[in-house]
Amino acid sequence: MTQTVENRGTPLVEMRDMSISFGGIKAVDHVTVDLYPGEVVGLLGHNGAGKSTLIKMLSGAYAPDTGVIRINGEKAEIHNPRDARRYNIETIYQTLALADNLDAASNLFLGRELVTPMGFVDDDAMEAETRKIMHRLNPNFQKFSAPVSALSGGQRQSVAIARAVYFNARILIMDEPTAALGPHETQMVADLIQQLKAEGLGIFLIDHDVHQVMKLCDRASVMKNGKLVGTVDVADVTDDDLLAMIILGKNPITGEVMAG
Repeated sequence: MTQTVENRGTPLVEMRDMSISFGGIKAVDHVTVDLYPGEVVGLLGHNGAGKSTLIKMLSGAYAPDTGVIRINGEKAEIHNPRDARRYNIETIYQTLALADNLDAASNLFLGRELVTPMGFVDDDAMEAETRKIMHRLNPNFQKFSAPVSALSGGQRQSVAIARAVYFNARILIMDEPTAALGPHETQMVADLIQQLKAEGLGIFLIDHDVHQVMKLCDRASVMKNGKLVGTVDVADVTDDDLLAMIILGKNPITGEVMAG
């Protein structure tokens, strides 16, 4: 059973009073969300609601106009994706950013290759490390020598997640990880997420699919027109409650409807 937020100690991530404008339009308007270790928080909302923009301030893609980000209770200075990585924040975009013509090990270590004492790329060591982490995350994965273009959607997600986790991600941002996947592949990704939770990672999951958020997440933060409608425990709400938050801006706990 999930602990209540109040007795979990310090959040892994706190995003406080985050705002950013583009061309005079507030894309994110004074939004506060947090994330605890071993938790999945779903970020829901229509296209243009601000959920991706909010998370891009955490990943270092955008600089906020106002707001403070704390990691493990300490104020974080995140000005670019390299800074984010220094705080063990990794983003897995829908496009996955994998090199299709390379195998799993070459993708895992792309740009961070292991080398022999003579300075040559150590393919054997990279494959051994890849087998080790894939066995931990997805024991059924076997296609180590195939180019990732030959892998299924779920297997490709496994490689992208393994790359993030191998390089010590503690905070994972996942952008619609089950989009365009069939039921079996979706279950594979769900199993991966459960495994990461068990290892104490915190995951922000950006999605527009209410059913997936209900299935995969502990809490859901819903945005509308750049503002936060509210954050709820998924165990306390229904699919219809979440839909009412997305469409009407109605908070199911307070009953309030967001203005604007």
